[in-house]
Amino acid sequence: MGRLAAAQCRALLACLAASAIGARAVATECVESPGRVLRACVSVDADGAYYEVFRGARTVIARSALGITFATGSNGAVTRIESATRRASDSEWQQPWGEQRVIRDSHAELRLSLAGREARPFDVVFRVFDDGLGFRYEYKGIRPDEDVAIVDERTEFSLVGDWDAWWYYARQRERDEYLYHRAPLWEVTVAETPLTLQGDHLYLSFHEAALVDYSSMNLRRISERTLKADLMPWSDGVLARRTGPFKTPWRTILISDTPMGLADSRIELNLNEPSVLSDVSWIEKGKFIGVWWAMHIGRWTWSSGPQHGATTEHAKQYIDFAAEHGIHDVLVEGWNLGWDGDWIANGKYFDFRKSYPDFDMDELVRYGRERSVRLIGHNETGGAAENYERQLQAALELWEQHGVRTVKTGYVRPNGSIERTLPDGSIAHEWFAGQYMVRHHQKVVEAAAAHHIAIDTHEPVKDTGLRRTWPNMISREGARGQEYNAWARPTSSPDHLTILPFTRMLSGPMDFTPGIFDVTFGHAQINERVQSTIATQLAEYVVLYSPIQMAADLPENYRARPDAFRFIEDVPTDWETSRTLDAVIGEYVVVARLERGGRDWYLGAITNGTARSLEVPLAFLQQGARYEAQIYMDGPGADYRTHPESLAIERRIVGRGDRLTLALAPGGGQAIRFRRLAS
Repeated sequence: MGRLAAAQCRALLACLAASAIGARAVATECVESPGRVLRACVSVDADGAYYEVFRGARTVIARSALGITFATGSNGAVTRIESATRRASDSEWQQPWGEQRVIRDSHAELRLSLAGREARPFDVVFRVFDDGLGFRYEYKGIRPDEDVAIVDERTEFSLVGDWDAWWYYARQRERDEYLYHRAPLWEVTVAETPLTLQGDHLYLSFHEAALVDYSSMNLRRISERTLKADLMPWSDGVLARRTGPFKTPWRTILISDTPMGLADSRIELNLNEPSVLSDVSWIEKGKFIGVWWAMHIGRWTWSSGPQHGATTEHAKQYIDFAAEHGIHDVLVEGWNLGWDGDWIANGKYFDFRKSYPDFDMDELVRYGRERSVRLIGHNETGGAAENYERQLQAALELWEQHGVRTVKTGYVRPNGSIERTLPDGSIAHEWFAGQYMVRHHQKVVEAAAAHHIAIDTHEPVKDTGLRRTWPNMISREGARGQEYNAWARPTSSPDHLTILPFTRMLSGPMDFTPGIFDVTFGHAQINERVQSTIATQLAEYVVLYSPIQMAADLPENYRARPDAFRFIEDVPTDWETSRTLDAVIGEYVVVARLERGGRDWYLGAITNGTARSLEVPLAFLQQGARYEAQIYMDGPGADYRTHPESLAIERRIVGRGDRLTLALAPGGGQAIRFRRLAS
């Protein structure tokens, strides 16, 4: 046993208590994080199992229930701790791609086996890091052939003190595509995770890790300061079904005294299993372009006809532009049969093997190969998961035969209306992130890996760090993205970009589709167009992480602004390390990232509708090195409401000891490349 583990054991043995509180016997076991920042304690009494979380002398989570209720069998309270096992771990591992290449996993683990006369025994496992913790349930005593139905998860989070939440109501029609707002915790009803709370000099984020063959978790407020796990159910009301022994996903809590600490935590990844793919060399990162934005602003259509966007001619134009600017991929949506009519209601008619007559895939692959440009595949399902699964192997074989390495999938359908055929032929309707769809997405990513294809899912089940285990699960949407700035009324306000890094982005990469230069596209009203400056659009490539990033605007708009487009050409999508330098949630955010395998740093800063000036120390730069700071900033008079296109570009020589003043216009931003100079 190492010195750290021995010291922890000595400290933790002191936490073991057998005492009497009134007539109630209580057994308690505790575990401390490696740096003794956090402590979690589990207690068992006649009423069941509970836990508490402390940060130093401060109680963060008060007595909160643990456990699961099954439809049948023993559901009494566990009343005793059968055994307690502790383990310390401090290791490093590498991501094949990501916001950080080398990740440290330093935690202390406590495993408790719990039992009771009328209870189904289970283990609860806590892993405590200095910046948060995760816990899950393991039911080992279920027979391999036994089917169990979960009807309640009793997991609670009872908070101490006053908190504001950054949240939106879960289970709405458009899945997770809603704007966050700040409200006192007592106003929360049912919230999607990650759910971020802001309190007295402390920030928390509640989420889950390793969501496999289980239902997605929302959080329901059941008292003024208590949240409870609220699983997205099957159509018959059962929350989750399993056969034989099983483990639940981890329930996670990030804890930091700054919002930056939340953004830079890697707990979600550390709580997932290592990669199951021995060879990941075929997974490609980078930037792509495509016809997507032209359809959203109404220039072209997904459906066939005179305005069809997915034509051979249009695709060749995009391939030519990509080749000119060193972009390696082109996405063409609307290429396959099924888009005519109400495709959202009739996704079961999509054919993932046949193209419209005006789209020649063989010719485009040949044309692209000559110019070192690949196609990105596209499979919109209209939420018809059964139809997609029937054609899945054939669809993946088609893409593999044409050299496609990434496929964007979509599931546009109202939440709660995913059709599932029952054994008697009747139709049930499922939630977009219930266990049925969790299983579906897992089936797709596993099948895609066998064909050396990565998946970028829109309208997805939220990310829970599974990209560590399945690195071809390369990106997701799962939030209100750029397309809402084309047709929503109102479009997303500037503060949305300053909230995402501390809410949705805590779960993993997001395919936000940044880079719109013509932010007005003919609309005079601010609530009918992109509410940002061009500098903000550039900063999105650094602030909103994804290993595949779209240059989403029309080629002619990029040709009209080669000065601004140079940053998009230069900025990488794969990083050695990332640091969130400064932030106030809902007001501004500053992020710096070091290019993987390179020497250049990139910085992105975004503000809300308020102009501000930020002082940023450049302490992240290499000691002794000099850099040319290529600064893309809001220009004279820049304002997202009146003058969004104003952009200025400056260059200056800087080093580690310098500071930069970032002047951000209303709705503005700043993007900087720090190009390291030869010594």
